Amino acid sequence: MFQNGSGFMGCVAVAGFLAASSAFAQSPPSEATLTRVALPKDFAATFQRYDMVDKVDRKIVRYLYINKEALAGIKPGEPFPDGTILVMEDHDVALEAGGVPIKGTNGRLQPTSRIKAFAVMEKRKGWGETNLFPPEKDNGDWEYASFKADGSANPVKLDNCYACHLPQNKDGLDFTFSGAKIREAAKR
Repeated sequence: MFQNGSGFMGCVAVAGFLAASSAFAQSPPSEATLTRVALPKDFAATFQRYDMVDKVDRKIVRYLYINKEALAGIKPGEPFPDGTILVMEDHDVALEAGGVPIKGTNGRLQPTSRIKAFAVMEKRKGWGETNLFPPEKDNGDWEYASFKADGSANPVKLDNCYACHLPQNKDGLDFTFSGAKIREAAKR
């Protein structure tokens, strides 16, 4: 998920549907994708931040988190464990008077405390068996969700997330853009 900063939030914008269930965390309108994924409470304090990605074109910095239980269960050469939860928190960046993003001495964008949005991807055993996506968009047991800056559900179509993440299921990335960064964090 997210290593090159592409995808995920960009993936949160096109068409598709998952199986409906009363257990779903979000109940979006019929044109949006149903999901069982919720925004974890207190994730910034209880999860491990494993990377930050500058998105100059969108004037945001993405903070990337993983739940510590999953991080502890990562094994070389194996898919990420059941129960893995990844959170992406998009922050506005500091801007000069003319709207140009401010960079620090390290050349990185300077994030503010203002959050623009959240995105979550979660892996649960059996979820892949109950989704309605065709094989060209099937992400196994992973599901996705989008949330507004206030943490409320952002009921959007998510099938582009599935299509975008599908090619990432190689080289141990397990449908994520940042699988290599996650595996690095697991070694620490």
